Amino acid sequence: MPFGLFRRRHKQTPSDPLAAFDSLIDDLERQAALVRKAAATLLALRGELERTAAREERRRAELSARLRDAGARGEARLEEVLASDVAESERRLAVTRDAIARSEADAPLLLDAGRELARELVALRNERVGAAARLQVDAVVTSALRERVERFEHVLAVDAARDEVERAHALAEIYRGECGVGTE
Repeated sequence: MPFGLFRRRHKQTPSDPLAAFDSLIDDLERQAALVRKAAATLLALRGELERTAAREERRRAELSARLRDAGARGEARLEEVLASDVAESERRLAVTRDAIARSEADAPLLLDAGRELARELVALRNERVGAAARLQVDAVVTSALRERVERFEHVLAVDAARDEVERAHALAEIYRGECGVGTE
């Protein structure tokens, strides 16, 4: 692959386990923010579509009334133009109502996604609190055990020193015995 342009970049996993939790929490919070933004956009769009539908219904009603008046007066050319305008208004109204229906169908999906992200965030934050507590407890236990191991090493060193002193004393006794010093 030339210049490594298509090589995947892997995110480095943080060495601190809590940093991994924090990173995932940040990602979920960003996703939740995007879902909230999408929901707000959908609500704004839906409001605009409903206002457009209301305007189009008023326009269609006005055009229909004018069509009836033109028919009553016998103005065929005006009646033809107004009938075309009423049909166009009904098409736009149908398209607007279809868009409203699609936005209403999408709203539950966004709500479900938002609820799921909120549940994941709560669970992950709780898990992070537990992990932080366990890490602190483990650090305290490890520190205490390390001190115990160090003390054990000191005890072994003292025992080795005692053994060395006893060997030196025994060796001195042997030399005294061979030399006849201090046995008299």
